[in-house]
Amino acid sequence: MVKAYLRYEAAATFGVVASTAANVAFDASGKLLVSAALENVLVWNLKQGAAIQTLAAPGTSHDSGPHPEVTAIAFAPTEVSRISVGYSDGSIRIWDFVKGTCEVVLSGHKSAVTALRYSKSGALLASGAKDTDVIVWDVVGEAGLYRLKGHRDQVTDLVFLESRRKLVSCSKDTFVRVWDLDTQHCTQTVVGHRGEVWSLDVDPSEQRLATGSADVEIRWYAIADEAETSGREPSAGGGASWDLLTPLGSIRRQSTERVATLRFNPSGTLLGCQGPGKALELYRVRDAAEAARRAKRRKKRKQEKMKDKAAKGPPGEGEEAAEEAQEDASVAAADELSLMQVVRSKHKIRSFAFSPGALKKGVEAQLALSLHNNSIEVYDVTADSYERTYGLELPGHRSDVRAVALSSDDSLLLSTSHNAVKVWNPRTGTCLRTMDSGYGLSALFVPGNRQAVVGTKGGALELFDVGGSSLIESVEAHTGAVWSIAADPKGTGFASASADHDVKFWEYEVVREDGDAAQQLAVRNTRTLKMTDDVLCVRFSPDGKYIAVALLDSTIKVFFADTLKFFLSLYGHKLPVLSLDISSDGALLASGSADKNLKIWGMDFGDCHRSLFAHQDSVMQVAFVRNTHYLFTVGKDKSVKYWDVDKFELLLTLDGHHAEVWCLAVSSHGDFVVTGSHDRSLRRWERTEEPFFVEEEREKRLESMFEAGIENAADDRGGQPGDDNAEGAVGAAGRRTQETISAADSIIEALEMAELETQRVLDHRMERQRDPKAKPLPPNPLMLGLSPAAFVLKAVAAVRTSDLEQALLVLPFSSALHLLDYIAQWLRAGDQIELSCRAAILLLRLHQSQLVATTSARPTLLTVQNELRPRVQGLKSALGFNLAALGHVQRMLAAKSQAPFGDAVQKVLGIRQKLAKGRAGAIEEKQQQRKKKRKISTAENEQ
Repeated sequence: MVKAYLRYEAAATFGVVASTAANVAFDASGKLLVSAALENVLVWNLKQGAAIQTLAAPGTSHDSGPHPEVTAIAFAPTEVSRISVGYSDGSIRIWDFVKGTCEVVLSGHKSAVTALRYSKSGALLASGAKDTDVIVWDVVGEAGLYRLKGHRDQVTDLVFLESRRKLVSCSKDTFVRVWDLDTQHCTQTVVGHRGEVWSLDVDPSEQRLATGSADVEIRWYAIADEAETSGREPSAGGGASWDLLTPLGSIRRQSTERVATLRFNPSGTLLGCQGPGKALELYRVRDAAEAARRAKRRKKRKQEKMKDKAAKGPPGEGEEAAEEAQEDASVAAADELSLMQVVRSKHKIRSFAFSPGALKKGVEAQLALSLHNNSIEVYDVTADSYERTYGLELPGHRSDVRAVALSSDDSLLLSTSHNAVKVWNPRTGTCLRTMDSGYGLSALFVPGNRQAVVGTKGGALELFDVGGSSLIESVEAHTGAVWSIAADPKGTGFASASADHDVKFWEYEVVREDGDAAQQLAVRNTRTLKMTDDVLCVRFSPDGKYIAVALLDSTIKVFFADTLKFFLSLYGHKLPVLSLDISSDGALLASGSADKNLKIWGMDFGDCHRSLFAHQDSVMQVAFVRNTHYLFTVGKDKSVKYWDVDKFELLLTLDGHHAEVWCLAVSSHGDFVVTGSHDRSLRRWERTEEPFFVEEEREKRLESMFEAGIENAADDRGGQPGDDNAEGAVGAAGRRTQETISAADSIIEALEMAELETQRVLDHRMERQRDPKAKPLPPNPLMLGLSPAAFVLKAVAAVRTSDLEQALLVLPFSSALHLLDYIAQWLRAGDQIELSCRAAILLLRLHQSQLVATTSARPTLLTVQNELRPRVQGLKSALGFNLAALGHVQRMLAAKSQAPFGDAVQKVLGIRQKLAKGRAGAIEEKQQQRKKKRKISTAENEQ
């Protein structure tokens, strides 16, 4: 009989505050902050310092690989609860973070989404990716509009110019491109950058655009009005000049590193420039009047210098200098931008965001910084200083998780990192305690679960009081790193293994220090086992009879625990054994090595029962499930694997981590497993009640590999009807995925079922004509009580709007003809007019040449032509009538409310912007006056 096993599935992910692959973003109120946590999105309440919502993508089929990581985040400007998230697989999900539900999934890119930006109205969403394409999405229609091709490298940033109906994109190919949203073509290419262009942004009034590249400059551009571009004189080449962006020069930054992010604050008075380092530069944006005054002063100073130079030089040089000064009279970047403040963090900055909420008095801006050490900091910035107001640090480690340990009752989880030890509730993922420590490489709970022992990289053993969150004692136990700690099964002590070639045995004891009435736990070294090489792992057998030691020379040696006499030597690994474990019955020893193999040994004679190729990289830790011969292994290949070592079979592969998995801990009953990784996350995998069979899992793995091959083949072909890969071309926005293929299959099945049902009805009708006493036609249960046309409509309506184009693209021509017949019936009945119109237009565009050559399709096309326009016009009229009625109701309510301050909010915002610009001008004038006073005093001192 085939044996069934119980499945383990991902239950929780915790320990990540902000992953480095994506940016952070404020909501419209400025009270909530959104950050990426690997494949999830966290919504943080800054005042509470807690995550109030987790947006996790729904699970797919088992063994389909880890969920894609979040790479870009953008808030919708008009809907306060809607947020768009880009992922590493090229998909985009639109979430309602208040409800915690995913509303739309958009699939169009072949690789990671690197840029997301909404239009001001919130109706359009632009996305850029590593596949070099820019896609414009209709958020309301939940579908892609078109794909803009032209960049030759990763698209790094995007911005809409809504008043000009333009989209500006930048890329690592050193170009900035301006796209016309009406003609869907590139209208201008800016080529002045000497390296990759990493970011750009436009001010709220859409008058200025800033770009940042790999050099030390911020380039400043004026955005021309539409009237200016249409009324320009022809250029020297004979054609009209349609350039939208006019360079105004550049300013030199303080940092010498590349630009990572450029963003204006909501009022447009500040420009933030962040590099890959620890500094964030804030520039003040002067208004037009102040910039003109500075340009005038600059011109005047230059003219004076030129006059002095002309007086001393040849006669003709003065006229040339005057002409040069006259040409330099226009406003430049240095006239409009000035450095106001440099915000410095203790760690490298990944991204930043301006808060759109109300600010305190005297505060110029509130900033959120996402740091590379898995933390978030919020600063209040004034004209001459900045202050940290909030910090999100405690819910995660600052670096990778190196060791985990569960308490005896599985109620507490201990994790170690390079500078701290954290205690968690493994069920909820809540951080309970944080204690400063050394670089922890190994850990265990003392019996009673009130204290814990941590072995550090410096060779110390640190004893912690878990309840009091304090360090009790630090013992200099070894001169090398303490790689492993193993608890004595008797509960009286433990053994520690180190790189100094020693295995030391320790016992717990209670001591009372002089003058202190309270008793404290301490450890005392009782024995030392000298080895010939670095000791990487140590384990006791469950009965306490043996102790197994793994050495750097790739061998495992087993000793009697009481006398430390040699018992067995296990040879076979080609590289050092990094971890080992002994089963609860003491019969088997499992070892995982850097040679990627898992070996099962017998503890009776030391023979190798089986050697298994376990992981694609080093096996970092192995652990048996108590009272079974089931085994968990983790490796540098980011996976967790579940084995039956009696049958030497792989049962499950648990994919979820996005980096090397360093450690794991199995609960005492085997109902859950916790793993720690280099991606700084802790993951809990729970045993479910769902049984599975090994053969089924093997088939699922093969099927997932086949599906991945289909998608990769579709991506490699990349061509779609009407697409053009030339520079500046436009293409279809969608992408063929397994979901679109499944949707096409469901439509084809519905068409075949409807055709059979139609034929069945016709046959029965002919039979009734021959024999009027024939029995009535029994209903077809597969048709769900629907007519053939309604059944096909149900199948087409079930396809996601964003996948409809690709699903229809997969249909063969014969199925497309049948579908057009049903579309004609839907239009005559007035069912789903919008869907019918969209499907008809897509089919006509995709199969135009074949439809023209097929004479039998002409009656259907004529029917669609005659029915489509009146139906769409009727739908448009109904929508217009409803909108007019709603507007009338809104005006009636406004009149009844007698609210004299209906536009007060806009007026207050305008007043605030004017005051902010006035303050900026006043501060600038004060700085200029101070500089003049210093110059005068310096001149007087010199005289």
